[in-house]
Amino acid sequence: MQQTLTLPASLSPTLNYVNGEFVATDKWFSNRSPVNGEVIADVSEADSALVDQAVRAARAALDGPWGAFSPAERAAILQRVADGIERRFDDFIAAEVADTGRLVEQARSLDVYRGVANFRTFADLMKVAGGETFEMRTQEGELLNYTVRKPHGVIGIISPWNLPLLLLTWKVAPALACGNCVVVKPSEETPSSATLLAEVMHEAGVPKGVFNLLHGFGPDSAGEFLTRHPLVDAITFTGESRTGEAIMKVAAEGVREVSFELGGKNAAVVFADADFEAAVNGVLKSSFTNSGQVCLCSERVFVERPIFGRFVAALKQKVESLVIGYPDEPGVGMGSLISHGHRQKVLSYFELAVQEGATVVTGGGVPSFGDARDNGAYVLPTIWTGLPDSARCNVEEVFGPVCHISPFDTEEEVVRRVNDSKYGLAASVWTTSLKRAHNVSRRLHVGIAWVNTWFTRDLRTPFGGAKLSGLGREGGRHSLDFYSEISNISIQL
Repeated sequence: MQQTLTLPASLSPTLNYVNGEFVATDKWFSNRSPVNGEVIADVSEADSALVDQAVRAARAALDGPWGAFSPAERAAILQRVADGIERRFDDFIAAEVADTGRLVEQARSLDVYRGVANFRTFADLMKVAGGETFEMRTQEGELLNYTVRKPHGVIGIISPWNLPLLLLTWKVAPALACGNCVVVKPSEETPSSATLLAEVMHEAGVPKGVFNLLHGFGPDSAGEFLTRHPLVDAITFTGESRTGEAIMKVAAEGVREVSFELGGKNAAVVFADADFEAAVNGVLKSSFTNSGQVCLCSERVFVERPIFGRFVAALKQKVESLVIGYPDEPGVGMGSLISHGHRQKVLSYFELAVQEGATVVTGGGVPSFGDARDNGAYVLPTIWTGLPDSARCNVEEVFGPVCHISPFDTEEEVVRRVNDSKYGLAASVWTTSLKRAHNVSRRLHVGIAWVNTWFTRDLRTPFGGAKLSGLGREGGRHSLDFYSEISNISIQL
């Protein structure tokens, strides 16, 4: 089965969207399928002139009709965008699957669904988002202070390839809800669903210049041109920590605000009193969902010693039962990696783990299909044991379908080992003890700690990481705070 590898006709070729028009430059690059290596579309690469045109169009739109829209009117536009994604739901699934090789079921139940939910959530939040009001008495009389939200202006949005539509809309929706105009640069690996979103924006009647889309790469391409542009007022980025550091240096020029969600080397902690089957299934999900290409995936698994051997055997059995295949194949449990380049990175860690002395419990190689998939970017889901915490494979983010399982003896020990990382994005704790759940999760230096679950959360809650895993928080009012300039008005009555 391969029908979902075909892009909607409007995406071939794949164009930029600037000031309400789809435009091309003289420079192009190829969008290749990670499933079979074939070119699925040619993509127009934005040059510095087009980036400048997009930023200036966004700046002009702020002074146009968009600047006069009330929060309720902006919310109505976002609801129409959500309606448009729902009308073209199957097109968005096809675009996500073709670009990433992810499972059709994931694209349907997670990626595109969350794209819709992001627009609806922030449309609803903006309609009820109020300010603060304080009254006080001074020698001159009564003083009233209240706050108002104003748009920052032009927001530069750089989104990653691992959850393309989900993470792009997670930024676009609150930025527009707060009255900003945006210039978006999706990953060069995943241009398709972002371009479909531009089509939906156009159809929904979003004014010209409010949403602009640029395709290209990072250094000396659209990404660098966008982050360096002096008329960009704030930058939000999801991706590698090193790239975030580079963007932060650029953003320091002009003292522009930034919001970063960066890498992670996340841990799962399984105590002996955990619901065993739930913990095994939970770690299977948290380590191998989307072929391990989620910033929140668990690459370090700590299991209390009394159940360590049993847990490793059970997870091994679950992993080896995963069917690897076409994204739309019935019963398939794992798809390809994003690209051949990324596969080489993951395979280099497979080799490094062996060099460092790991026991390969399962996986550690490349599957063979005997068909076009052998030209794709597949690897086997892999479990390691036996490495010290200081091994590079336990320190560096692999971003693939891997986990290393270690035994631990005490609560104090495992908290120390989990926190002994330069990253601090997420962790999961598996236990039936309410006391332990509260005590351990509070002591983990991470942005989000799950107990007896993984990945699920309320979109109104703060999301972000500590240490090298990011800067700032997004979600609910935290997103509204970042995408707003909050002003205090003080009135002597």
